[in-house]
Amino acid sequence: MKQVVFGTGPIGTTLADSLAAAGHKVTAVNRSGEDPTSHAVELIAGDVSDPAFTTSIAEGAEVIYQVLNPPYTKWPELFPPLQDSLLKAARATGAKLVTLDNMYAYGPTGGTPLTEKLPYRAAGSKGRVRAAMAEELMAAHDGVAVRTTIGRASDYFGPGGLISHMGERVFRPALAGKKAQVVGVPDQPHTFSYIPDIAAGLAVLGSDPRADGNVWHLPNAPTITTRQFIERVYQSAGTDPGISAMPRIMVSLIGLFNANLREVKEVLFEFEEPFVVDSSAFESTFGQTATSLDEAIPTTVEWFRAHPKA
Repeated sequence: MKQVVFGTGPIGTTLADSLAAAGHKVTAVNRSGEDPTSHAVELIAGDVSDPAFTTSIAEGAEVIYQVLNPPYTKWPELFPPLQDSLLKAARATGAKLVTLDNMYAYGPTGGTPLTEKLPYRAAGSKGRVRAAMAEELMAAHDGVAVRTTIGRASDYFGPGGLISHMGERVFRPALAGKKAQVVGVPDQPHTFSYIPDIAAGLAVLGSDPRADGNVWHLPNAPTITTRQFIERVYQSAGTDPGISAMPRIMVSLIGLFNANLREVKEVLFEFEEPFVVDSSAFESTFGQTATSLDEAIPTTVEWFRAHPKA
């Protein structure tokens, strides 16, 4: 069965490799032409915002996966055209479209656990664009124009996960015995999603028709505080834990000179109030659960140890 993965970041790469290992014919697509996937995956470089290109790549595919992530500062301008192109490709070829999403659309919940039934109340531009894109996908499915489903993950960590809140600013300092750098309040509960679990969850959504037309929170391990998570990282690394937390006022000041950090301010609420993602609907429907943190964190530490210059 042909499957196409659009996007070769850490999640897209993990997904493409796992689909190939399961016996599928897999094509991965990115703009750069750089190939981080296994030799079992065909890589094609091109402009995903071009519907003619995406349609040609999707021809004959049973499932196409949207695992794209344009520059963080340009989501409102770049994300909708990418999705529009993939919707047109899915509609033209009859392929099912599985989209990776995050939790931005919900906005602040005051600590209420996040379920798929929450309304979209995003206040910032990135949350609003994510909400609009999700509504477009569900409307396309309801209109019987294309089969769609959405898998949502929280802030990710795992092998290859460099640019994330629990990425190289935590795991590399842990290995070096230095302080981890985080934003917000580290003593608030926060759900983190493991990259292999995200990829496995997306593959389930692609293969199971029960997923169609719905939004799903992909499996997560039980939520602990950011501080507790980081302490486990240092314990696995064999070093003494240390945290340098950046409060909102510091994010605002540094954001005057750092565009990416300036954009983080919009979603800083995630790290200032309890941020607990409920993935029970997925787990009870599909029977897939998350990797335990006791396994996921040491595996990630070892990946960073083995890739000091990645």
